[in-house]
Amino acid sequence: MTSYIATFHTHFSAMRTHRTMAAEGVSARLSPVPRSLSASCGTCVMYEASEARLDLMDKDVERVVECLTPNGGYLELLRND
Repeated sequence: MTSYIATFHTHFSAMRTHRTMAAEGVSARLSPVPRSLSASCGTCVMYEASEARLDLMDKDVERVVECLTPNGGYLELLRND
């Protein structure tokens, strides 16, 4: 499994994505956003899956990254400015 972080423009969008992922059986949790990624709404969805599952993101997603190392290396997969 690969670890991912999705950031959002709004807290509501993060909650909707978390709920959608849970309904699809994806292991996900709401968490404060690491400052190195964003300062938008302050809430992100951290999840583990075999693929990025961009199809489950709410329309107000800001960014989705793949976690490359435990110490903070990221690969950007989606950016929605």
